[in-house]
Amino acid sequence: MSRYTQKQIDKFHRQKYITEIEKISKNLFRMFRDTKVSSQEFTLKFEVLKRRLDEKEPLRLDSEYHQQLQEYIVRLYAETVACSHFDDKTLDTMREAEMSNLNRLQKLKNLSNYKKEKHRSRQQEEDWG
Repeated sequence: MSRYTQKQIDKFHRQKYITEIEKISKNLFRMFRDTKVSSQEFTLKFEVLKRRLDEKEPLRLDSEYHQQLQEYIVRLYAETVACSHFDDKTLDTMREAEMSNLNRLQKLKNLSNYKKEKHRSRQQEEDWG
């Protein structure tokens, strides 16, 4: 007899997948920000991160932020690691633009409301007495 329901298992896999794509985005931003990172180091690290993501079963993502983040990772992988003419010069020219893209994605994540409107008004009433 199974200890967990299928819904719990699916939720666990979904959270693992989402955690992995967010981890990739943070690592990418860190590598783009650090000017000492060479194209070879970038490629090696990105390949490892992408391989770990590919090992997980792809899921349908409901959040617009996660959908766009997944598309961004796939696009960037094709433009960098899968591209034969990716070098230090190419990495340097794309740093600022890709950091801006990652910031835009982060802003999209921060747009979502964490508290419902009814809870906000209740908290304001408590604060102001």
